[in-house]
Amino acid sequence: MRSGRVRRTWVVLVVGFVAAACAPVSPPPSTPTSGTGDQIGSLGSCPVFPADNAWNTDVSSLPVRSDSTAIIDQVLADGPGFLHADFGGGGAYGIPYVTVPGTEAKVPIDFTLYPDESDPGPYPIPLGAPIEGGSDRHAIAVDTDNCQLYELYDATPTGDHWDAGSGATWNLRSDALRPAGWTSADAAGLPIFPGLARYDEVAGGAIHHALRFTVNRTQAGYVAPARHFASSDTNPDEPAMGMRFRLKASFDLSPYHGEALVILQALKTYGMIVADNGTNFYISGAADSRWDDTDLNQLKSVPGSDFEVVNTGPVTTG
Repeated sequence: MRSGRVRRTWVVLVVGFVAAACAPVSPPPSTPTSGTGDQIGSLGSCPVFPADNAWNTDVSSLPVRSDSTAIIDQVLADGPGFLHADFGGGGAYGIPYVTVPGTEAKVPIDFTLYPDESDPGPYPIPLGAPIEGGSDRHAIAVDTDNCQLYELYDATPTGDHWDAGSGATWNLRSDALRPAGWTSADAAGLPIFPGLARYDEVAGGAIHHALRFTVNRTQAGYVAPARHFASSDTNPDEPAMGMRFRLKASFDLSPYHGEALVILQALKTYGMIVADNGTNFYISGAADSRWDDTDLNQLKSVPGSDFEVVNTGPVTTG
């Protein structure tokens, strides 16, 4: 048994993919930043990366890539063409995470797929932590005393340790990137947590960072801050990992309200970053029982053709 000083916050569980000892709970309020200007997202007393970090950069005035139209047209040709919240369902959908104190016991990790590109364990991710549903099986913990992020891909608790395909740790007070060519717990070599829409941010009225999203097909290349690609496709019209899509300034937000409106405003200001291969225009959020599915379903009326690709740098190819 741990003492009462140990603070562990469990975000709502993903049905069917959590250790049996873990019971579903609703997350207590966190303290995200809200407002306007140069504020950034936070968790407890920790920033979610510095203000100048790519995730926190306002891209509303950045120029559009010269090949933006070709890229958007290619994405639309590859699959579904409307925005979609890949979270909700009473907490059944989305990527869960836990917060832990600096005293949390660290658990050994056996990396099974990309050990040479993983940050060595142990990680303070409890063996009973919630795991994302589906094939990616992400498990995430934030040490809110030391402002350190820990993320696993293809995670399975096995006895006294985790088996995981890959893993990465991130200092939330640093802009440091992974080595060039390295994956993380995400295909693009990016952190996952800073790209999640979190309920408390949305309820506070503003998201002050870019969101993570997927596209059906990507090219064999990446744009910083991404460091890795997961494709052999050399078609330059396919989006590269790390490309940032922005909702056009001309898109009319007046028909939207509530949670959807906050998300759409963030997509105009900060955009969304290609992080993995998956269903087109699926944006990521934290698993949370408080999401309003009826409200989020407004996003399904936003066409992919109303996005543009921002020029944030050149594509690095393999």
